[in-house]
Amino acid sequence: MSLNKLLSKIAATTVLAVGMAGSAMAADYPEKPISLVIPLGAGGSHDLNARVMTSVIPQYLNQAMIVQLSPGASGQKGTNEVATAEPDGYTLLFAHNYTDQLQQHVENLPYDTLEDFVTVARTNFAPIAIVVPADSPYASAEDLFAAAKENPGKIKMAHSGNWGALFVPAAQLMQANGFELNLVPYKGGGPAMQALLSGDVDVTMGFPSTLAGQISAGKVKVLATAGSERIYDDVPSFSELGVGGDVGFMHRVVLAPKGIPEDRLQTLRDAFGQLNGDKTYQRMMSRLGENIDYMSGEDYEEMRKEQKVAYKSLVESITGQ
Repeated sequence: MSLNKLLSKIAATTVLAVGMAGSAMAADYPEKPISLVIPLGAGGSHDLNARVMTSVIPQYLNQAMIVQLSPGASGQKGTNEVATAEPDGYTLLFAHNYTDQLQQHVENLPYDTLEDFVTVARTNFAPIAIVVPADSPYASAEDLFAAAKENPGKIKMAHSGNWGALFVPAAQLMQANGFELNLVPYKGGGPAMQALLSGDVDVTMGFPSTLAGQISAGKVKVLATAGSERIYDDVPSFSELGVGGDVGFMHRVVLAPKGIPEDRLQTLRDAFGQLNGDKTYQRMMSRLGENIDYMSGEDYEEMRKEQKVAYKSLVESITGQ
């Protein structure tokens, strides 16, 4: 065999081997643990939901998923970390609708969420609840609202950050009912709840997963919950208080940096779809008091576009600008 023919054969074999190796590498994703960044504090509903998710989903990915808390700047710190991460499928963001599509209308952000992220899945949604200490003088939401009208800005409410999941429904309720609270920011729903329990504030809001233990321990009482249906038999819904629509609903969503290879995005979407049908996951979520109202990444992408427009109008109505 001539030297040229030999070199040509070696080159062809090398190209074939590299192509096969590339296919194997693509098929092997994920080859290492995946980081799930939560841009909120410890002990909040996102943290609790994520602990359940990441305990079950490894069997559908054949790799661990590691929760990484990165609170700060009302969710912007952790969000920016993921926005600037390598879009290789190993760094994901566990966000919600307010940090995803509302904050851009009130802050100059270093990222554009629609341009910089793509949805893996909406894992569920949660209705907010108004919560006070068990020994609070406010026996009902009406009592609280009346006191706030008589004492504008005197009643302190802990929230998880400006224009976040607790701040926005509070602003909407104040606007709808004509009262004013002193909104005090904390680094997440967990710290906000601790502020309530320690007596630093008079009221806060929370989601089912963060309230169950406090309710059963007799530490808090719920005054009202979002939506038209009652969650607790003896607690009125927002609709019963004259506040309808989607006030107080938080969508929990897993996002990946835009530019992630399509096959890796599909692997993640498939895994979260399988997770939602998992009996163990369903049982654990039920114990948290959370639903599993899953929405595919493709479907939620359309909702994100609608949210951007709706939240612009909402911010304008609240701020008057």
